[in-house]
Amino acid sequence: MAAPAFVARLNHQLGYEFGAHQQYVAIAAYYDALTMPQMAALFYNQAVEERDHAMMMIQYLLDADAEIAIPALEAPEMTFADVIAPVKLALDQEKRVTEQINELTRIARDENDFASDQFMQWFVKEQVEEVSKMSDLLAVVTRSASDYERIEDWVAREDKGEGSDPTAPRKAGA
Repeated sequence: MAAPAFVARLNHQLGYEFGAHQQYVAIAAYYDALTMPQMAALFYNQAVEERDHAMMMIQYLLDADAEIAIPALEAPEMTFADVIAPVKLALDQEKRVTEQINELTRIARDENDFASDQFMQWFVKEQVEEVSKMSDLLAVVTRSASDYERIEDWVAREDKGEGSDPTAPRKAGA
């Protein structure tokens, strides 16, 4: 049985993960409207990843026979000043999620909830990758802000997509 403090915080995290999903859809739509299909695809895929993270957390709560409480979501930001702003927002969001994942891990450890601690380790690794990816993308977009084609070329060349990770937690409904 997962520690009650961990369960409460993980339920709260569901809102952040589903909120990130919506924010990435909004960012993807922004780039789609600019006819930047590579950037749009990158963020549509990021949106699916965030949804999948929430579904992994739901499955963990189901497996732990814990209560599931999905919180209400704030509307995503839809208007951006330039092509840099959405990537900056995404990087800030990934840094914030890293702090949240670290806090969940801390709670599991403080509560001697070893199963929840082990569950969180995949997310710790995932956040290192996500922050790195958005940091690199921000550097490229900042450097090439006036050259959309250069940004698109870099994404087409460098974004290999996410392969299947056999160590990833199971998703609810999968």
